[in-house]
Amino acid sequence: MGILQDDVVIIRQPDKEGGPTVITVNCPDKTGLGCDLCRIILFFGLSIVRGDVSTDGKWCYIVLWVVGREKTRWSLLKKRLIGACPSCSSASGISYYRSELQQPPKPPDVFLLKFCCHDRRGLLHDVTEVLCELELTIKKVKVSTTPDGKVMDLFFITDTRELLHTPKRRDDTIQQLTDTLKDALISIEIELVGPEIAACSQASSFLPTAITEDIFNLELPDPGRGGVFTSDSISIVMDNLLSPSHTLVQIMCQDHKGLLYDIMRTLKDYNIQISYGRFMTKPRGKCELDLFIMQADGKKIVDSSKQKSLSARLRTELLRPLKVTVVSRGPDTELLVANPVELSDKGRPLVFHDITLALKMLGICIFSAEIGRHAIGDREWEVYRILLDEGEGSPLPRNKIEKGVWNMLMGWE
Repeated sequence: MGILQDDVVIIRQPDKEGGPTVITVNCPDKTGLGCDLCRIILFFGLSIVRGDVSTDGKWCYIVLWVVGREKTRWSLLKKRLIGACPSCSSASGISYYRSELQQPPKPPDVFLLKFCCHDRRGLLHDVTEVLCELELTIKKVKVSTTPDGKVMDLFFITDTRELLHTPKRRDDTIQQLTDTLKDALISIEIELVGPEIAACSQASSFLPTAITEDIFNLELPDPGRGGVFTSDSISIVMDNLLSPSHTLVQIMCQDHKGLLYDIMRTLKDYNIQISYGRFMTKPRGKCELDLFIMQADGKKIVDSSKQKSLSARLRTELLRPLKVTVVSRGPDTELLVANPVELSDKGRPLVFHDITLALKMLGICIFSAEIGRHAIGDREWEVYRILLDEGEGSPLPRNKIEKGVWNMLMGWE
């Protein structure tokens, strides 16, 4: 079976202004492909409003209707989507299915971006936005403010384009950051770090019990919080009677940013394959999904314990895909956000971007910030610890800060 590489991903712009853009993917199949594609689309700031997935186990056909930013770089998005599709070879312009095993990809180089500048409101978000636009992924960050109002920022980053080792890419990055920071900038440099430091920047560690309890004491929805941390009316039904070879999963829930990604990454972590799927948004922010799935061995999910486990995990991810809370650390206020990491070592994109944007809109400065990978329970999490500088005015109520950050992360702002 052969297909021109340009036809692996086809992006068709809307016929009418304001309509969705249609993305068609036609390529060899692999478990978790839908998750990988949804993650890329989410990284580009787009929302999926409708989707159809069909596969015979070897070849898949995916159609996604997306809406989002006017300044989307569609050619770059297409390149990233093609890169996520398996067995795409540029030889002779032909993409074909290859069943042989491939070597695992080499871990990306890790660079340390270090700069010192005078503090100002929204500074950290402005820097984060530039890094996102440049396709530089933040692996870990350490931000601190000195008593004289200066900020020292350490960003451990990787480059999606794999060009940061070149002088031009490094100079372009420094120039864009310099243009953004303007007169506030004191010094800036980017350097490749050794494997020992790179490992430390990504290694899992354990958080103090007090912090994990602060983040995860909201595991069950609290009606008293007025729905701030949950989506309403989730229904998950599994049926083994409708199809002779597949388990049907029907989901009805409230829409949120990255919803399809949250579902796909859960199925990917469970090594579940989707043979056919349909996703559609409804009025008033509701969503409906029909997924015909099977296990990696090609069989239905007939074990009731496996059904309950999968259903419970899906419900948890739909209720609260991220954990958000604000706590008191003596006289200080700390924002905690936990982002689940896929078994493939990837987390939800743009989380730090959305956190800093929400705080900027709330008029709250950041005194210090840390991002790190931590093992909590049986899963790995990307945990954001942000010490807030509430200034001399009246501090915002904790629930208002939590709600502002939560709504931004969920796309409800």
